[in-house]
Amino acid sequence: MAHILIMPRQGNTVESCIITDWKVKEGEMVTTETAVCEVETDKASFEVPAGAAGMVLAILAKAGDDVPVLAPIAVIGEPGENWAAELGNMGKETSHGGTEAQISVGEVKETESLPSSPRASVPLCDINSERAISPRARNLAEREALPAETLAGTGPGGRIIERDVITALENRPALTAAAKAVGGTVPASGSGIGGRVTVEDIGWLAKDMALPAGQSSPLPTPHSPFPIPHPSLPEFTETPIKGIRKVISDRMFKSLAESAQFTLNSAAPVSRLQEVRSRMKASQGFCGELGLSKITVNDLILFAVSRLLPRYPFMNAHKIGDTLKTFNRIHLGVAVDTPKGLMVPVIRNANLLSLSQISLESKRLSTACQNGSAKPDELSGSTFTVTNLGSLGVTGFTPVLNAPEVAILGVCGIELKPVALSEAEKNECNCECDCAVSFEPHIGFSLTINHQVVDGAPAARFLKALCEAIADIDLFFAAG
Repeated sequence: MAHILIMPRQGNTVESCIITDWKVKEGEMVTTETAVCEVETDKASFEVPAGAAGMVLAILAKAGDDVPVLAPIAVIGEPGENWAAELGNMGKETSHGGTEAQISVGEVKETESLPSSPRASVPLCDINSERAISPRARNLAEREALPAETLAGTGPGGRIIERDVITALENRPALTAAAKAVGGTVPASGSGIGGRVTVEDIGWLAKDMALPAGQSSPLPTPHSPFPIPHPSLPEFTETPIKGIRKVISDRMFKSLAESAQFTLNSAAPVSRLQEVRSRMKASQGFCGELGLSKITVNDLILFAVSRLLPRYPFMNAHKIGDTLKTFNRIHLGVAVDTPKGLMVPVIRNANLLSLSQISLESKRLSTACQNGSAKPDELSGSTFTVTNLGSLGVTGFTPVLNAPEVAILGVCGIELKPVALSEAEKNECNCECDCAVSFEPHIGFSLTINHQVVDGAPAARFLKALCEAIADIDLFFAAG
């Protein structure tokens, strides 16, 4: 009996996964452990094993599809095996998001030349697209730059099939290769040879984009520091917001909509921290073996936060409905910028870890997020989050709460600030300008709280204590 491979559920909160790459093709033989595809959730990437040995009889979703969990994505079985009825029964019994998944098989005939074999029973509609369209119709429409939304479907249930695309192409003037690449609204007739539609006919070129005399193309020259768009490029591009970006978008909006967010800003003298960091970086011998040379400024801040939060337990909490859950352990979330979007891995029990352990765990989790190997359990359960934009030169920002947490700390860049000199310091100054101030490096902090459960004054006390800890980080180590 054929094995219907379904999209696995990756964590209790994951509702769908994006197929980023198929590692096998139809007709290939696989074992139970063969990774057939790679999928991406809002948190990380995973490989999906075949789950059964045999031939890949059909692939039911293409790379890039956002597939609901438990939906069928492939069929594995014996060569020539008739699996259509089994898949059809599964479609009637499986529910996705509260609605019955209508996976119809064997009911659509694209053309009379379609071979009558089990392969002909492959579902011909894209069950994940907004409009049902068969793969053959989709491929033909994409090759001919024909927008699917302009087509009328004559297949079962209004599905767009290949003959609908062919009919639309017969009623449309021919396009040049450049016009096909650009796409856009095609006029009824073109100005090219034989009535072909050109790029200019589509109307992407701005009317006021006149070229200087003698210049045939506005492409940048080697002497031009700024790129100039080629006239054949579209005016804009549209990118669907989905996958990790969609989840981040929804969470940011929900966080702001469901909490009263309030941000406090302060700065701490950082000279001693920089001195300690320099000494660690240059450490050799036994201290070098402890890994101190790899300690970063952010590691030092994470360590200070992990030791301060137990003194301010109201900052280490979750607001869930009308309940405030205060945690005894410190599970630090560390915001990480990845090619796939923002991720927040968690350093668990940070208040029980040494500085070296916090540094190692932070780097391990960051690397896992960057290469997509972070596990779901490593990306959930934080009780307080730290996000650092200081390396990008940001001197102040408003962090958005990582709900349901009630506080998040933003780390800003280091900049010089004026500090008034004491009388003793003035007397020690040997310059002739009668100095009243000196300029010292300070690191900025932006603390966002949920004002529904955390008041401004208690939050300010925590921020003040953090600044004092950073200012005297060498003494803070002795106490921590």
